[in-house]
Amino acid sequence: MRKLSLPNFAVIASHALVVWVLCGVLMFAGMSLFSMGYALVIHAIGAPIIAGLVAWFYFKRFHYASPLVTAFLFVGIVIFMDVFIVALFIEQSFAMFASFIGTWLPLALIFMTTYLTGHYVVARSEAAEAV
Repeated sequence: MRKLSLPNFAVIASHALVVWVLCGVLMFAGMSLFSMGYALVIHAIGAPIIAGLVAWFYFKRFHYASPLVTAFLFVGIVIFMDVFIVALFIEQSFAMFASFIGTWLPLALIFMTTYLTGHYVVARSEAAEAV
């Protein structure tokens, strides 16, 4: 297992931040246009799509860490930003973490989508190199 350097971590972190920002934009737009219930459903559907697209780009271009490590870093950074920016600074409440569909389901889907996308892209890349 190779060690993750600080510049490589920064690349992964920047991709995770893109996921977080795009999910935030999706949630904000959903709350502006629809009821909170619909906004949460849109976010739960959109979060793994966003994560999959960003992960696809990351694994095609960089692939500095395994799919599992990358999935943990993506979710860990999203959680960090949710706690310190959204909950503490914006909402000044941790109530969002009581919502399964609003927080925990999207986080689980981001993790699974990032891992599966990475696994797929890496496997295809290795298969193409073997030919």
